[in-house]
Amino acid sequence: MDSFKEIVNYISNPTILFTTVVLVFPFIFPPSDWFEKWHRRLGLHHLWGTKFIVIAMLGMVAFFMYGLGDYNFQKIVLKPDNVPISGLIFLVAFFTWLAMNQAYKNDERLNAGEKPNEYFEAPNDKVLVWPDLVYVELISLIIASAFLLVWSIGLPAPIEEPANPTESPNPAKAPWYFLGLQEMLVYFDPWMAGVVIPSLILVGLMAIPYIDRNPENSGFFSYNRRRLAISVFMFGWLVLWLMLIIVGTFLRGPNWNIFGPFEYWDIHKLEALTNINVSEIIYIKWLNKGLPDSIIIREIWGISILLGYFLILPPLLAKTFLKDMYARLGSVRYSVFIVLILIAITLPIKMYLRWMFNLKYIIAIPEYFFNF
Repeated sequence: MDSFKEIVNYISNPTILFTTVVLVFPFIFPPSDWFEKWHRRLGLHHLWGTKFIVIAMLGMVAFFMYGLGDYNFQKIVLKPDNVPISGLIFLVAFFTWLAMNQAYKNDERLNAGEKPNEYFEAPNDKVLVWPDLVYVELISLIIASAFLLVWSIGLPAPIEEPANPTESPNPAKAPWYFLGLQEMLVYFDPWMAGVVIPSLILVGLMAIPYIDRNPENSGFFSYNRRRLAISVFMFGWLVLWLMLIIVGTFLRGPNWNIFGPFEYWDIHKLEALTNINVSEIIYIKWLNKGLPDSIIIREIWGISILLGYFLILPPLLAKTFLKDMYARLGSVRYSVFIVLILIAITLPIKMYLRWMFNLKYIIAIPEYFFNF
């Protein structure tokens, strides 16, 4: 079974893992008719059937049980800080399936001229706050308290010794809910990774219902009538956020190097990388000369790339691939939508540029603390 562990460690490399997720994602959450056609042609719509979730959950449980027999896997997964993330993986998988299962069932009913299931779930009789609702809340409170009590007894709190300024932990990780931001720090300047991009991604996710408005399909689960909005939201939520948390939790080890789930955390493992900027690639590598003294001349290449990305690409897409979307949304909503999407896509683009070319910054102006 060592070969299986080696395969898992190999595909856990973020380059392979992230590429696989990005390529498979639009076929699982099809954003357009073309992907929807292949989604059904490949039989992927059966993913949201009851049998699939049972098989998938059993497969995940079997993998975790098998992994617990490995010391390195056990040390990572059962670390008190990481236990909630192990549970998060199962919960996200289940509730994503639950929502999509209901959405596809409603789509089938609507296509057959019937009403969605939600219209049949509303009871005709009234339910009083006392005693009906209060009893349910009381029982939920007791169950949650009992669960937390058992958790606190069975799993020791991750409280360490007082901070020692002469000895830093390696790896030094933030709490799990900040590990996505910490992973972004690998690819962006701190102010971009910690403030600008996360804020704009959250604003973009909240703005989706106001940009893609469809009052005819409100109040019930549906995918076909909200394909673009749902697929964009799920990509931002699952890929650009939760996946970064999982990578930072389970795959980042000493010196912030990548380790597979069955790989020993060797503190001496080194990945010698010389990260360089766009200006250094052009002037030093290509033109074989030193960097200019003028900031504008030095960074004109990176500035041109970003201007073309944010000023030329949106109208170009509006005239070609996104012509129908532009006609449906109008100029204002389309502009807001495409700019937010392009900002979100800068994260995977920058990740690939770092992996493939060791690119640090497209624009590097450390004199004024502006790096992108």
